[in-house]
Amino acid sequence: MVRRELDAVYEVSKTLATSLDVHKTFREALNYLIHAFDWRRAFVVVADAEGTLNGLCALGLTQAEQQRLRFESGEGIVGRVFASGVPATVPDVRAEPLFLNRTGGADQSPGVPVAMLATPIRADHRTLGVLVIDCLNPEERRVFADHLRLLRMVATLMGQSLMLHRSVTAAAESIQDENRRMHKALSGQRHKIEQVVGVSAPMLKVFEQIHQVAPSRTTVLLRGESGTGKEVMARAIHSLSPRAREPFVGVNCAALTETLLESELFGHEKGAFTGAQGLRKGRFEMAHGGTLFLDEIGDISAAFQAKLLRVLQERSFERVGGGSPVKVDVRLVLATNRNLERMVQAGEFRADLYYRINVVSIQLPPLRERREDIPAMAQHFLDRFNRENDRATRFSPEAMRVLTSCYWPGNVRELENCVERTATMASNELITDLAFPCRDNRCLTQVLHHIEREDAVRPSRLAEIPIQEVATGAPAQPPSPAPAPAEVGAAPAPAAATPAAAVPPADGKPEGEHERLIWAMERSGWVQAKAARLLKISPRQMGYALQKHGIEVRKF
Repeated sequence: MVRRELDAVYEVSKTLATSLDVHKTFREALNYLIHAFDWRRAFVVVADAEGTLNGLCALGLTQAEQQRLRFESGEGIVGRVFASGVPATVPDVRAEPLFLNRTGGADQSPGVPVAMLATPIRADHRTLGVLVIDCLNPEERRVFADHLRLLRMVATLMGQSLMLHRSVTAAAESIQDENRRMHKALSGQRHKIEQVVGVSAPMLKVFEQIHQVAPSRTTVLLRGESGTGKEVMARAIHSLSPRAREPFVGVNCAALTETLLESELFGHEKGAFTGAQGLRKGRFEMAHGGTLFLDEIGDISAAFQAKLLRVLQERSFERVGGGSPVKVDVRLVLATNRNLERMVQAGEFRADLYYRINVVSIQLPPLRERREDIPAMAQHFLDRFNRENDRATRFSPEAMRVLTSCYWPGNVRELENCVERTATMASNELITDLAFPCRDNRCLTQVLHHIEREDAVRPSRLAEIPIQEVATGAPAQPPSPAPAPAEVGAAPAPAAATPAAAVPPADGKPEGEHERLIWAMERSGWVQAKAARLLKISPRQMGYALQKHGIEVRKF
């Protein structure tokens, strides 16, 4: 028997060493043992992260029986062997109360006792699973000591194979995770654009779109608020295109009148108008073979829109005062901060021109929607200031938090100016949060934004809006009905007549609760306490109302 066991151990160890696929090698090892020792069935269960035993491989079981190989720790004979780490021998499973008969082993071979042997699979001082076999025991007095000793040796080999498999799998997953991380990092670096700082998801998406559209000659429309860097992106499209060696010519359409813009773009002949003493090429001709950037395209007049549409369609034009057409090869990149769709609906922008220029539209996010880029951008502007002025200023963590929390209605342009202004006026090399004008209400941008909103919204009547303060766990009460309008000359109603959580009537145009909250915050320079006094509610009620409507409090 000893020679037979040694041969079995040798064959099993040789099989387990052929591959790291434990499903395959364990099954081949069980198949050899069943035929060599005339066993009936065998299976291996291993524990998952929660300690539940699940079938790894099985021989002699149907597919349905294999799906039922699931045991909790301490459940049945298999669960107890796993929990205790002690092998078990059952001469007759029909007479064993702990036997669960989950795979129907006791229902086969009626009239003949079925014996079951189970041994734990251990490695690294812990139990990984259980190896189980069953066989017929016609005499019911058969001693299985030799078989159990063989199973323990096989289980030891299987335990080492399992540990090796898990170690290699963990290493492979770690390498794959590192490869994915590096691939993502390299993808982000590949889509980087010079002179543009951005690591946020919105900007990485913009970079990817820029790289994708740059090689073609497709017309690109850059959209976004003022100061988001549309001209920088236009130059990036040109520098990444096959036209990079050709000229890049930019024109601000909002800075010129209709007559001057026509002459600037198309050029003029000698004597075309007073002062035209010679032929002058326009920007279209100057950009021949390269890229023409038309900024603020939404501000051109209706008459010039028709002229521009013809040029875009024909790719040719006539100089002012000339009669012969001039053909050009120009890639157009346009930009606007206007809502062109609304202008088309209002009849302020030609629909046919809109469809002509809106081929590939790229939306540049405002700075407040990519706040994670602010620290790197602020440091970039500060480093440039230090180089140009031979300074060594730096931001404190508190100063960087102030910059990150600001609303920045002027976007990147405003951030650049703020950094330069603060660094210039800083009294020492360390810029703290107290160095910013907004800390003591000296921020000119805040004043300008407040004045612009006051000019844009001239209130005439402010309707009553209910702002309920709901206690935790208590249902919200319905708003009180609005009081009837007082007659002319009547005495004012006492303060108690106004609901505690409602805004009293006042002069103003906004109709909805959300709009009136915005109106009050803009009137008060986005100071909650002032807005609460304007609406005649408590600051606490004001804070609740802003939170309920999801209104972001702008900081300047």
